[in-house]
Amino acid sequence: MLDTAMTTRLIDIHPHIISPDTTRYPLDPLGGERSGWSATRPVTFEQYAAAMDAVGIDKAAIVHSSTTYGFDNSYVADSIAAQPKRYAGVYSVDMLAPDATQKIRYWRGRGLAGLRVFTTGSTMPGQAPTLEDPALHPAWSLAGELGIPVCVQITKAAIPALEKLLTAFPQTLAIVDHMMKPDISSGPPYAGAQHLFDLARFKNLYLKLSSRNTESAYSGKATPETFFGRVVREFGADRIAWGSNFPAAEDSLADIVKALKDYIAFLPAADQHWIMAGTAQKLYPVLKD
Repeated sequence: MLDTAMTTRLIDIHPHIISPDTTRYPLDPLGGERSGWSATRPVTFEQYAAAMDAVGIDKAAIVHSSTTYGFDNSYVADSIAAQPKRYAGVYSVDMLAPDATQKIRYWRGRGLAGLRVFTTGSTMPGQAPTLEDPALHPAWSLAGELGIPVCVQITKAAIPALEKLLTAFPQTLAIVDHMMKPDISSGPPYAGAQHLFDLARFKNLYLKLSSRNTESAYSGKATPETFFGRVVREFGADRIAWGSNFPAAEDSLADIVKALKDYIAFLPAADQHWIMAGTAQKLYPVLKD
């Protein structure tokens, strides 16, 4: 039986940090366009640490901002170095480059614990074909060998390619950012999210529940109990972890945390534990107590 009394109370696996020092950490956004949130409401590592203390977040896996720094993960690496037991770092490399495996090993040597493949987003509309390219395979395979989970920010269009990767490389764990933000407005049985439910058969696939999901909790006919309750039944709470998406999300960190707790309040305590901390510690062992 899970002993929740001895575990960390709340872990955030999707905050971002931005440095004001563009000399030491030059801007080089992926896709050539900087994300609006990083320019208009940036949060430094110190500011995020203070904010997480204020709202009761114990630990975090900080996600490198590709739309600010491209593939230079120096700011995240430098920031977490002083407190490696409280923070993990999630980094990005050009997974299709000939030197991708060397770069993965380099940043892992700098103390970073997770990878992220950013193939769509506010500055990269549509769906890049990254996951379809066989040049990805050496890096994807190495991530599995080294125990590095890979976050993927994708749309529904990338599912066939993701399924092939999950099948070919069962040792590599993948985490779907924002649960792909499915359309849940139609309500049960959530036909617009069937593509998400279908992925539950892959045991090496995990979901990241973020503020992007809690924001749409009552979209149309949807409710947390009927939608997220089914997500938990399909995947199991031990394959779902929470990430704030702060400060890309416009709400305060306090409001984001409150929204999470309200969203999962209907679940048993053990399931809440997995989503708030346990799954994060499974994915990023450095964050274990």
